Amino acid sequence: MTQHTPPTAAAEPAAANGLSRTAVMGAVFLMATSAIGPGFITQTANYTISLGAAFACAIAISVVVDIAVQMNVWRVIGVSGKRAHELGNAVLPGVGYLLAALVFVGGVVFNIGNIAGAGLGTNAMLGVDPRVGGAVSALLAILIFLSRRAGVALDRIVVLLGLLMIVATLVIAITSSPPVGQALVNVVAPEEFDFLATTTIIGGTVGGYITYAGAHRLLDSGLTGPDHVGAVARSSVVSILVTGLMRVLLFLAILGVVAGGAVLSQDAVGGPAGAAFSAAAGEAGLRVFGVILWSAALTSVIGAAYTSVSFVTTSATPERTRSLVTVAFIAVCAVVYVVIEQAPTQLLIFAGTFNGLILPIGFGVLLWVAWRRRDLLHGYRYPVWLLVVGAVAWLLSLYLGYNALLLLGDL
Repeated sequence: MTQHTPPTAAAEPAAANGLSRTAVMGAVFLMATSAIGPGFITQTANYTISLGAAFACAIAISVVVDIAVQMNVWRVIGVSGKRAHELGNAVLPGVGYLLAALVFVGGVVFNIGNIAGAGLGTNAMLGVDPRVGGAVSALLAILIFLSRRAGVALDRIVVLLGLLMIVATLVIAITSSPPVGQALVNVVAPEEFDFLATTTIIGGTVGGYITYAGAHRLLDSGLTGPDHVGAVARSSVVSILVTGLMRVLLFLAILGVVAGGAVLSQDAVGGPAGAAFSAAAGEAGLRVFGVILWSAALTSVIGAAYTSVSFVTTSATPERTRSLVTVAFIAVCAVVYVVIEQAPTQLLIFAGTFNGLILPIGFGVLLWVAWRRRDLLHGYRYPVWLLVVGAVAWLLSLYLGYNALLLLGDL
């Protein structure tokens, strides 16, 4: 009788590869969707209204800088196999704890804002009371982390909602008929250049917990160490390109409406972005905007919670324990939102200063590891060109941090 290999033995490598691919895609979209939150949508709308087609240059510059930051962050964390705060404490005891505290506190406050955004999204999408919509959205996020296979559920939901946002925004971008040619010209020859707008959207895309969301998730995929540098590098670039694609589509959708002469009210449902989608496609446009805002907010709730908790746990912490701590994190943020009904402006500004401080501290630690701590990289020889690019991006992060301190002094 012919002997057959037991199905389980043959299936195990394939299943493991499948889980790794899912985790890598989850890491890519966790970073991308963490960046695409309610603040991302509001920033893009406001700067498109004020700068018009000239905002295209700021978007292009931000994508380049974001790639420089993320390629270094993902590579150092991926090759070392350690989380950012673990590397911080290895470089200088206490630095990792400081970084963890900044990320965690900022994550709590921003997650209140993300839950508020989810509430506004359900209001625009279904007409539901924002407080109820925010609470239900937080409950949905909690259920994801309570599932038996929380990691797989997280990866699949962020990929699904990320693709949903992109497709929905693409539809409205086509409907609004934006002046694409004018936007392309402004990429290289902007009619107006706003340095503040450029630095703001850079900080909003790779600041705070967002910097580490994808890289920390990548550690769970098992693709760590020098042997997987190629996969890590590709994933870091793709994550930023996904974020950039979403910003470009959102920019074009709103630009088409603005170029058509529509006046977008700040008091409209969903603010100027909601008004733009309504102007582009009427009632259906507002509902689509609700879907986009809710998806952006929910994935940001997941990303902020996952990444913040990853800074108060270690690689050795059991997954179930991390999931339960994450559930508590989301629950506390949801209760605070329901009690105060909206994210207080002063708290959000305060959290914004943390974002400005986290980037130069955390990024500086990772660049130091790349330059001087080859032992933490398992003997890997770090590319000089990438280190130089990272150093330039770090200098920009110092500028952002300086502005954050000025803002902190005004509070």
